[in-house]
Amino acid sequence: MDSHDQNFSIQSFANGYQLVNGVEMHRENGDNFRIPPEVIRRNVNSGQFVELRIDSPRFSVHDDSLEKCSCPSCDGEMTKPILRHENPASLVPLPDQNVPSRGWGEDFWVRVTDRDGEFLKAIVDNDLAESRLHEIKLGDEIVIHEDHILALHPTARPQLLLSMDADDLKELAEWLGTQRE
Repeated sequence: MDSHDQNFSIQSFANGYQLVNGVEMHRENGDNFRIPPEVIRRNVNSGQFVELRIDSPRFSVHDDSLEKCSCPSCDGEMTKPILRHENPASLVPLPDQNVPSRGWGEDFWVRVTDRDGEFLKAIVDNDLAESRLHEIKLGDEIVIHEDHILALHPTARPQLLLSMDADDLKELAEWLGTQRE
């Protein structure tokens, strides 16, 4: 049986697309790119929805304008738009989205189906506008590292908190205390 880290290491997407490492993005952009703390990411488990981003350096600007646009996550400037899905498709019925592929990055939701250490197997839970370019479709299984998690869907929070042990809850409380500063 293959482990998730082995599957992750051989997983690839078309046109140079890669999953965006949220930890690196947060490190580079500080509070302008917020992600869940490590204690939350390491407690994500089966059945929970997490948000990811896929992007490719092959496509750097949008076709209609060379102006910078604003990031939906942090409101900072970026050189190309990031498409965003507000909710998983299985939770909120979404209308058909007829968006032409332009090589933009895309935030999307997955439902975690299994965890093996820091690696998670998940099912894509959005119809992605850029599927023609990166070839990821609704229902596809992918493997992610917990560092790719950009957000935890609000429906997963109660279950996640109830699954934490006392040390994790203490760590989360300490992290929450730092957010008031």
